[in-house]
Amino acid sequence: MNYAVVMAGGSGKRLWPLSRQKRPKQVLRLLEGQTCLRHCFDRLLKVFDPRNIIVMTNASYMDIIRESLPELPTSNMIAEPAVRDTASAIALAAAALAKTDPNATMAVVTADQVIKPAEVLQQALSDAVAFVNKNPDAMLTFGIKPTFPSTQLGYIKCDQPQTCTECTNTIYTVEAYKEKPDSQTAQEYLESGKFLWNSGMFVWKAKTILQHIEKFLPDAVEPLQKIQAAWNTPDQRRVLWEYFPKLPKISIDFAVMEKAEKVYAIKLDCHWLDMGSFSALADIVTSDQNNNIVVAGSSELLDCKNNIIITEDKDHLIAAIGLENIVVAHTSDATLICNIDQAHRIKEILELLDKHGGQKYL
Repeated sequence: MNYAVVMAGGSGKRLWPLSRQKRPKQVLRLLEGQTCLRHCFDRLLKVFDPRNIIVMTNASYMDIIRESLPELPTSNMIAEPAVRDTASAIALAAAALAKTDPNATMAVVTADQVIKPAEVLQQALSDAVAFVNKNPDAMLTFGIKPTFPSTQLGYIKCDQPQTCTECTNTIYTVEAYKEKPDSQTAQEYLESGKFLWNSGMFVWKAKTILQHIEKFLPDAVEPLQKIQAAWNTPDQRRVLWEYFPKLPKISIDFAVMEKAEKVYAIKLDCHWLDMGSFSALADIVTSDQNNNIVVAGSSELLDCKNNIIITEDKDHLIAAIGLENIVVAHTSDATLICNIDQAHRIKEILELLDKHGGQKYL
């Protein structure tokens, strides 16, 4: 059968104080009053049976994920007892699916991406599933057609386009994965037309990705075998909590994708955004006449321009005078105020809070 696995375990520190250790960015109601996770789930419903949509998340996020997706059965949620990066999270999902369905095809998507129009991804997912079901040894990823020479995103180099009789989209061979480039290299990538932004989304057979993890990440083999053997037994939780933290902490790109053969890609020509920072809001929220990005139930701005002002509290008024290039992020117990150009230093603030006993604000 075909399954979708939603990766919803990231914390989103760059969106503090809105996102917290127990309230990740994917459940922030920043998209017209809805969460990124909700939008992601709704996109998948057009392609997958809702009974076959699995959400992977941190154990501490389980309750808040249920609030965002109340219709999702508890059995469709997998709680990761430790933060081990994408390779281990994907391996866990694959091991669980392969235990109950040895021929499972799994799509891996992330919960914190904005994709418009949704139909572009939905068609690509349908095509990718069809391609992998026909070519079970293949692993397929999705590349975003770049719109500018980004130095903050990884790239994949694609060539050798081919048609698939079951697919609407062209299938490309992935020749190489490239890390975040400098500005000159990014410009060269853009002009070549052969490089796509790495979306971090995939489709493959569960057994195929497990074979690759066994080959390229041998330290994961024993813990995964223990977890899989105990899955759907009374020992599932105990074994998961004992062995999952022993899995290597590494991304799936570094662990597998950069080394594997038979990797293919579908190009997504769409508006795509990783909701990882306050500046990203400029791409999804319409600014006012003074280029202020405001997400608030009530606000009054006087002589303000080029600011990002945000609160999820619909009853809280934000008023500002004479601000320029400032981020104001308000919550019930913490408020961030900083220059937009300094927002990348939020992690330093969090380190200071931790050092000075402010753990309750993290």
